[in-house]
Amino acid sequence: MKFLVIPVTPFQQNCSLVWCENTGKGALIDPGGEVERLLDAVDRQGVSLDMILLTHGHIDHVGGAAALSGLKGIPIMGPHQEDVFLFDGLPTQARMFGLPSAEPFLPDRWLMDGDRVEVGDVSLDVLHCPGHTPGHVVFFHRGDRLAFVGDVLFQGSIGRTDFPRGSNQALIQAIREKLFPLGDDVRFVPGHGPMSTFGQERKSNPFVGDALF
Repeated sequence: MKFLVIPVTPFQQNCSLVWCENTGKGALIDPGGEVERLLDAVDRQGVSLDMILLTHGHIDHVGGAAALSGLKGIPIMGPHQEDVFLFDGLPTQARMFGLPSAEPFLPDRWLMDGDRVEVGDVSLDVLHCPGHTPGHVVFFHRGDRLAFVGDVLFQGSIGRTDFPRGSNQALIQAIREKLFPLGDDVRFVPGHGPMSTFGQERKSNPFVGDALF
């Protein structure tokens, strides 16, 4: 699997283009905005865009999804249905964060813990990791030991839990019991900022590292 991280919107949210080298089929994970820029990146890599994958329903992660889906005629998959209220409230989110107006939409398919999504020959495992939002999911490629974690975990930090229906306890539990057991060698692309590994965060993260437990 190949991937390219493309920060978008004033929030510098990490949208990831992932694609299968064998088939050329690809997906955009969390296209928060700047649709033309994202499509240009897809074209430059020679990728045939097959789907859109969403980790959660915050506007900086989903703001460009509906437009991309309409332009390319591709489905939107994820997150877990517990985030439906966030999709219904996209106009309010846009006003709150000073972003361009956004119309409500719903994914074509909600994802559950244990699901898999296929991008060409690439298989991504779905892990339901609530806390930042109740329906947050993570996408994990076992072969490449690579996870796309949205706003669950960051280099040296963790996701905020002060948004509606956030839960610090659930977030910590998801990180410690679902993500860290995948292995210290697993690299991850966070929703914002630089990549890291689960092993590095276990050693040094002041919010969820081993020293606290």
